[in-house]
Amino acid sequence: MSEDLLLAATDARIEPSGARPISSGRRSLTVLLIVVLIASAWEGAKALFSLPDYKLPHLLAIFAQFGERTQGGSGPIWAVWMVQNAAVTFGEALSGFVLGGLFGCALAILFAASPLFERGLLPYVVGSQTVPILAIAPMVVIALGRLGAPEWLPKAVVAAYLTFFPVTIGMLRGLRSASAESLDLMRSYAATSTQTFVKLRLPTALPYLFTSLKVAATASVVGAIVAELPAGSQHGIGVVILNATQYYNSNPPMLYATVMVAGAVGLCFYGLVVVAERLAVGEQRLRDVG
Repeated sequence: MSEDLLLAATDARIEPSGARPISSGRRSLTVLLIVVLIASAWEGAKALFSLPDYKLPHLLAIFAQFGERTQGGSGPIWAVWMVQNAAVTFGEALSGFVLGGLFGCALAILFAASPLFERGLLPYVVGSQTVPILAIAPMVVIALGRLGAPEWLPKAVVAAYLTFFPVTIGMLRGLRSASAESLDLMRSYAATSTQTFVKLRLPTALPYLFTSLKVAATASVVGAIVAELPAGSQHGIGVVILNATQYYNSNPPMLYATVMVAGAVGLCFYGLVVVAERLAVGEQRLRDVG
């Protein structure tokens, strides 16, 4: 089979027409402008509506929490408490992201290969997402805890529960996005189902897969944090949020600082997926040029 014609059959390589790359300087300026606008709106709302500190603390008071020392005086809160617990949550979310991603891809491949399985199982996959995560998380944590599972495993399972659905739907749509002309060309060269999947369907599905992985990245962090809330958890951002809530009346900025750390974990996770997407697309473009 001609390699040129085989590559021509793969229509997943979409080159932007007329798109100009955004310079790093302009991107940094945009981010700085957004930060300034948010800070101005925050402090402006506090001054305009005369909001007390227990309702809306000053931004400087929130950021000052990261410099406070722990009760034992072992170091600043951001290094001793925040970073350690954020690393625990990140590890749990990553484990759930991998488990949910693999399970979602497997379901998508199964559904794409067998319409019978899709008609029989897809309604249950959709229905699983209608159950509130706050109801599922305690059951999973308690059940796996009684079975002697490691502390991180129940959190990873809850994160995987929120991860597999967008991956399944996005991957399934991607596997079916190949054009009829491309499929006809593969059949004209007597390509097997495996060759068609590897050479055509899988590369075509990559943009859809990475789009769903971006959604799943932040969802996995949310799932890990929610799973840390039930009693018994010792580490994680969810535990820090509970502690900050208990002492909110005496130290309101602490809760806001913890929420900012949780958001930073989600942003880091999302950024890693974006980097992986660029690397995959870059490799694909190199193959196209070659």
